[in-house]
Amino acid sequence: MRPTYWLAMLTAALGWSSGGIATRAALGEGAGPWTIVAVRALLASILLGAVIVLRRMPLPSLEVLKIGAVISLTNLVIPYVLFTFAYNYASVGFVGVFAALIPMSTAIAAKIMLPDEDLTGAKIVALIVAFVGVALLLLSGDSGLADGGQPLAASLLVIVAVGTVGYASAYAKRHSGKYEPTRITFLQVAIAAPPLLAVMALVEGSPMTLTSNAWAYIVSAALFGAVVPFLLYFWLIERISATNASLIGYMVPLIGLVGGILLLGEQLQPGIVVGFAFVILGLYLSDRASRRLVVDIALVD
Repeated sequence: MRPTYWLAMLTAALGWSSGGIATRAALGEGAGPWTIVAVRALLASILLGAVIVLRRMPLPSLEVLKIGAVISLTNLVIPYVLFTFAYNYASVGFVGVFAALIPMSTAIAAKIMLPDEDLTGAKIVALIVAFVGVALLLLSGDSGLADGGQPLAASLLVIVAVGTVGYASAYAKRHSGKYEPTRITFLQVAIAAPPLLAVMALVEGSPMTLTSNAWAYIVSAALFGAVVPFLLYFWLIERISATNASLIGYMVPLIGLVGGILLLGEQLQPGIVVGFAFVILGLYLSDRASRRLVVDIALVD
């Protein structure tokens, strides 16, 4: 892939990782999971709405609204809620390593939904290697938290989230060209915000009692952990394969692991180290397979 694409993927990964770190920090300040997700979606929709107004973008068609609704549910509501609850039970590094399953779920969904997405034997091997790393982490019982955490509960939540993101990635790719990245990013947060705010009000009450630090963490998660990475992600989806775009999920573990240790005092445990090593190996094998495929196609042409 072009260096520009790798830079966009790295920036998106930095954003999503910072979102995880900010979410765990907000939880530590007493913010509830529903409050974090709902306020994050509301702030992101306000920021993106302002961009759309300034750019004088026309209203979306019914088809684009439908696409936005599906992506909102599968790429934001379900995974954001599950990831946020998972941070109650495990470290950012632990949850980030499980994000390595995103390319696997995306490749499987893309193979079913997209005729042009090729799942080669080499890519399957690369995805299996990443999955082995995640399995070893789970078997180790490590959570990255000093108090032990609940790694099984966290892993179950994240696995479901990863499955929905995989479907969303393939769905977004199938409909790429029908929407503009800024608009679809706005739609997914704007559609998600009202129901999430309603659940927040019923379960956790008003967010006005949050500390200033909690607000700072949530605002950071909304801007750098949602708006920027989603804009880059949908920009990438229009230019590279869904499977390659999902490689962002491989980058998140390292950034989240380092950030969690430096900023939140999380622990670097053996299971996380081994799991992460396999994830990096899977990233290398997947990229090498993609490069070989491009060379082979060029030779045939």
